[in-house]
Amino acid sequence: MKLDTIVTQPAIEADRFVLRPVRKSDAGLLNMYAGDLRVSRFTSSIPHPLPPGATEAFITRVQTPDRTEDVWVMDGSSGGLSELLGVISLKRMTDAQSEIGYWVAPVMWNTGIASEAVKALLAANPQNNRTVFASVFQDNPGSARVLTNAGFDYIGDAEAFSVARNAQVSTWTYLKKLA
Repeated sequence: MKLDTIVTQPAIEADRFVLRPVRKSDAGLLNMYAGDLRVSRFTSSIPHPLPPGATEAFITRVQTPDRTEDVWVMDGSSGGLSELLGVISLKRMTDAQSEIGYWVAPVMWNTGIASEAVKALLAANPQNNRTVFASVFQDNPGSARVLTNAGFDYIGDAEAFSVARNAQVSTWTYLKKLA
């Protein structure tokens, strides 16, 4: 059986796009955008430069049945946009809690795509969470606005390691109660 058929996470409708599970055919666009320093520097886990095979390993990881993180592609193809506008994920923690993460292709920055994706994913609540956490680097106020616009509350400062920057980076931490 192909891994593409194992993924059981739902597709989620948003106004301008669909959140759908990652496909092997997304590798080219994922590689292009994740390999862009403007994207990777605002994530904790994407290295820069992106090593050969990293995108394929990511796709394999997020398609395994025993994964701890569900990842969706923001697919705008049905509305005349690109097939890959960005990525959003929910990483399972414990006791009906997850951490949300997202990035958007630079060509789509400041278009409301991230806000729409976060709101759609929270409304669908596919993991039946009671609480969702998020953290953003403090030099990325746009991502902080996405969270506050979606109803997240600021709960404190912390630090996270950024693989692309090879450094500890100050973060803002947020919380959203769903139930």
